[in-house]
Amino acid sequence: MDIQGKNVLVLGGAGMVGVAVCRELLPHAPARLLVAARRRARAVAAVEQLRSESTSIQGQPGAHGATRIEARWGDVMMRAAWQREEGGVRAAVLADPKKRQRLVADVLEPFDESIADASLLVQLVCGTGAADGAPADVVIDCMNTATAVSYQNVYARARRLAELSVADARDEGDEVDIDWPAEVTPLLSALYVPQLVRHIQLLHEAMRRAGTAAYLKVGTSGTGGMGFNIPYTHGEEKPSRLLLSKAAVAGAQTALTFLMARTPGGPSLVKEVKPSALIGWRSVDHGTVLEGGRPISLRDCPPADAVAARDPANLAPEGDFGRATGQELTGVYIDTGENGLYSADEFATITALGQMQLITPEEIARDVVREIRGAATGRDVVAALDGSVMGPSFRGGYLRETALRRLRELEREHGPAVAYEQLGPPRVSKLLFEAHLLRTAAGTLDAALGTEPAALGAMLEHVVSSEHTLRQRILTIGIPILLPDGERLLRGPRIKAVDADHGFVDLTSDNMARWQARLRELREQCARKRAGDASSQLDRVTSAGQPGSAEPDFFEPSDLVSFVLIHEEGGSRDKD
Repeated sequence: MDIQGKNVLVLGGAGMVGVAVCRELLPHAPARLLVAARRRARAVAAVEQLRSESTSIQGQPGAHGATRIEARWGDVMMRAAWQREEGGVRAAVLADPKKRQRLVADVLEPFDESIADASLLVQLVCGTGAADGAPADVVIDCMNTATAVSYQNVYARARRLAELSVADARDEGDEVDIDWPAEVTPLLSALYVPQLVRHIQLLHEAMRRAGTAAYLKVGTSGTGGMGFNIPYTHGEEKPSRLLLSKAAVAGAQTALTFLMARTPGGPSLVKEVKPSALIGWRSVDHGTVLEGGRPISLRDCPPADAVAARDPANLAPEGDFGRATGQELTGVYIDTGENGLYSADEFATITALGQMQLITPEEIARDVVREIRGAATGRDVVAALDGSVMGPSFRGGYLRETALRRLRELEREHGPAVAYEQLGPPRVSKLLFEAHLLRTAAGTLDAALGTEPAALGAMLEHVVSSEHTLRQRILTIGIPILLPDGERLLRGPRIKAVDADHGFVDLTSDNMARWQARLRELREQCARKRAGDASSQLDRVTSAGQPGSAEPDFFEPSDLVSFVLIHEEGGSRDKD
C-alpha cells in the first residue's frame, strides 16, 4: 500500500528496531508518524532524534514539516487510566487491591466493550481518549511482546505460592499472616496464554474500529535463532524456562497473527517478519553499566573477608556480603537494547559464527517497509504459513459426500440426531435444532414463508410436544426450549447458555419472524443467480428460488445454519 499521507503508529517505536523503522518510513511521507513507547522519556527522545534527522534532509519527502512526528507512551497491556509517565505501571497496579482485581478480570473475564474501551492499546490505535487524534491507517508493531509477557515469570510466582502454602500448612495453631489475594492475583494476571490472547483480541478490535488497513508485526524466535541448546540466559537454569517460554509466547503470537490475517473485518494486510539473530546495537560507549535501568553498585571482598565455602548460609543467591565501595560499575560497553549492555568479549562471543550472529535494525526496517508497500521480500512469516499449511483438499471434499450419504442412510434407519452439542457453542446447536424444527413443521421454503410467525411458532411447538424423542435430545444436551408465549421454558438438569439468543431453542413469534427473514434472504440470493445457470461461477446449485423450477424448495438445516453463520456472524473461512 502507499504510505504517503497515511497515519502510521509504530508500537515499540523508541526501541532499536522501532527507530530504524520510523527512519525508513519518513522518506515515504506519512501524514503523521506516532512513536509509541512504554516510558514517556524514551518516546520523546526518539521523536526528537527523528525530527532532527528529518530536518537535516531538507527537500526529502519525509522532511520535518511534511510529516508530523508525535510521541505516545504507556503500557499497552494496561488500562489508559492507570498510566504513569515514569513507567512501572504494572507494579503500581499490583500494589492496589482494587486495580489488581480489575487487572485479573481484564485478562480472564469474557471479552466485552468495556474492557476494550478502557484499553490504552485500543485508544492508541483509534486515536481516542488521552491519545486523541486520527485513527491509525497502518500499525507496525515492534514491541517484544513475548519478552514482556514471559518475563513476568510465572515460575517464580508459582514457587512463592507453593512455599507460602507449605508454611501455612506447617504452622499448626497459629495463623500465618498471608495476604492470599495479594499473592495469588499477580500470578493470575501474568498467565502467559490468557494475557497474550487478550492482547491480540484488543489489538484486532482496535484495528477493526479504526479501519486500519495494514498491520505488520516484528516478531522474535525467542532464542536468537538458536535451539534448546542456547547457552545464554539471564541467570536462570539451562535450558532456561523463561527463554523457552519467550519462544513459546512468540510462536503463539505468530499463530494468532496468522488467524488475524484470515479474519474478515480487520486489516486487509497482516504480516509478520521474525528476526532470528542478535539485533544490532544502539551505541558503543564507556560509562556506567546499568541493569534494569539502574546503576550497579561496585562491591569488593578482599581475601581477609573470605567466608566459609562449606557453610550453606554463605551460598545464598543474595545477601549482605562484601563491602560497598561507594562507586558504580563502569566500563566499555555496546548497548544491544533490550538484551542489555555487553562487553567487547561478550559481544564477540554471542555474535561469533555458530552462535546467534548478527542482524542490523536497518535491514529489518527495510524489509518491514517494503512489505507494507507490497514488495515480496520472502520474509513474511504469515505468507510462509499460508503457503505451507495443508488446507482443504479435493479428496476431502469428494469423500465428504460419501460420509454424508452414509450418515443420511443411517438417519433414515435410526432417526435424525441433529446435534450433540460437541461442536459448540450452544448457539450452533440451537440454530441447527430450530432449522430442523422448521423443516419438520413446514417442509418447504414456501410453506415456512407463507405462515404467520405466531402460527409458525405454534407449529414448531406441536412438533416439540408430539415428538418426545426429539425433545429429549434437545433438553439432554443442555439446550432449553422457550415456548411461543416467551414465558415458559422446557429444560433438563443443565443449561449451557444464558439466554435465547445464545442457546435456547426459541419458538417465539419474534424468532420465527427472524427465521423467515433469513429464508427470504436465502431465496433472494438464489433468485439473483441467473435462472438455469449451472456454471462454475456458483459455489452451490440449488432449486430454491429459481424461476420456473418444478421441484419443491426443500432446504437442509445445515445449509441454512451455514448461511446464518456466514452472513450474520461473519464466520466465513476467509482463505481457501
